[in-house]
Amino acid sequence: VQLQASGGGLVQPGGSLRLSCAASGTIFSSNTMGWFRQAPGREREFVGGINWNGGRTNYADPVKGRFSISRDNAQRTVYLQMNSLKPEDTAVYYCARDRVVYRAVIATAPDAYDYWGQGTQVTVSS
Repeated sequence: VQLQASGGGLVQPGGSLRLSCAASGTIFSSNTMGWFRQAPGREREFVGGINWNGGRTNYADPVKGRFSISRDNAQRTVYLQMNSLKPEDTAVYYCARDRVVYRAVIATAPDAYDYWGQGTQVTVSS
């Protein structure tokens, strides 16, 4: 069971990044996938999630209108497109799989997710 996140880096304020999360060795297409982030000294927080078939998404207020999540079940990959990045978006970003298949709502609590990627650093700075 493995989730491999990639795509992080250093970007200037106002810039964009696209994170990817590739899944292997586990059920993927039946589960919501979530993105979380953790900045130094802060708790891990929900960024957004996408349901099993990509028909529903949910975003945290700080990223609404700037971030978007998509998934390709055939490629077993979920994406986080981040636009208009701000310094406060600086954090380690994690992808995670909801432990419940076909959950009706997109869970926002970290303990609803069982498998986690290793994290990818996003730094927004001029």
